[in-house]
Amino acid sequence: MPGRIVAGTCGSPGSFTALHRARDEARARDAELWVVLAWQPPLDGPGARRGSGGTPLLAASRDAAVSRLRDVLGSAFGTGAPGVTLAGLAVRGTPGAALLETVRDAGDLLVVGTGSRRPLLRALRPSVARYCLAHAPCPVLAVPPSPLQADLYAVRRSIAWRRPLDTAGLPPGAVSPHRRSGGTAA
Repeated sequence: MPGRIVAGTCGSPGSFTALHRARDEARARDAELWVVLAWQPPLDGPGARRGSGGTPLLAASRDAAVSRLRDVLGSAFGTGAPGVTLAGLAVRGTPGAALLETVRDAGDLLVVGTGSRRPLLRALRPSVARYCLAHAPCPVLAVPPSPLQADLYAVRRSIAWRRPLDTAGLPPGAVSPHRRSGGTAA
């Protein structure tokens, strides 16, 4: 029996890139694709500790994670089948631990996104990819974000700072003439 492909997701554009790569690996290896979304209950409320299992808040957190996973899978693969056997799991825990809990043996392949390259986000959130690379009992494929994601962040930054967009690299006719001159008609 071929190993499984286990992929983590959080719903970010980078995790969609990793999901598509995991699907391609599953097709190439004729393996099952297991998509994992990690979730944690609120820090202060009932159910925040592992021992309290049946609180309504904990059940609501779990249901929200399952709903989020369905939305992510729908966004990533659309209404059609991804072409492989697909299983979605909402696992309670931190992302790295949830992924390693799902991996069964050395024959599996773990696919994770490398996350944001922005320094502030890297400083605030620990790297799931690094954790998995250090602790996984199986091969780990760390998928970098799509190059288009960097372009999207650059556009958002320009808009936030109200700077004109650099349209030099765009093909002719991609931008209307009145936009090139700062929003006034030529």
